[in-house]
Amino acid sequence: MGARSLPLGYNAVAESFFHTLKTELVHQQEFENQEEAKDAIFEYIEVFYNQNRIHSANNYLSPIKYENLTKAA
Repeated sequence: MGARSLPLGYNAVAESFFHTLKTELVHQQEFENQEEAKDAIFEYIEVFYNQNRIHSANNYLSPIKYENLTKAA
């Protein structure tokens, strides 16, 4: 079975996300345990990253705003 083909730039977007996650959250605090880290990461992604954080790849809109805009188009 050959390697799966991903859209151009897919890996760069994923790497950028994980770099941002580590820079803005993981390296900024210490977690008591894995559950605390999991909860903080979930909140960061669902509450801040997807709802509020703007992205240059999305014309400087948050992922939710960009998705809603492209659905309406």
